[in-house]
Amino acid sequence: MAFDDTLIVDHIKQTHSTELLSEREKHLIGLAVTMTRGCQVCTRNRVKKARSIGFTDHELNALIAVTSAVNSGVTAATARVAFGMLEEEKAGECGDVCSANPQ
Repeated sequence: MAFDDTLIVDHIKQTHSTELLSEREKHLIGLAVTMTRGCQVCTRNRVKKARSIGFTDHELNALIAVTSAVNSGVTAATARVAFGMLEEEKAGECGDVCSANPQ
């Protein structure tokens, strides 16, 4: 059976049809997500589309800076929690919550 993306495409169309966000906001979010996910082809296509609807490189670079800052913050917070979990495990304070081998 061939891959059928009908459900995914329908979901994307429905989500993009929201009037709660402007088209500009939707493009910024989409670009931030593709950069975060690491898809160069998707990011290239979204940058091209953003330029075609009037985004300047200055605006796109501001988005890149914010996206990078948020991702670095998440990375640091994730690492901090992981180190804390290891310390709690070492001290025997967390039980199965942070154990690598829950019982």
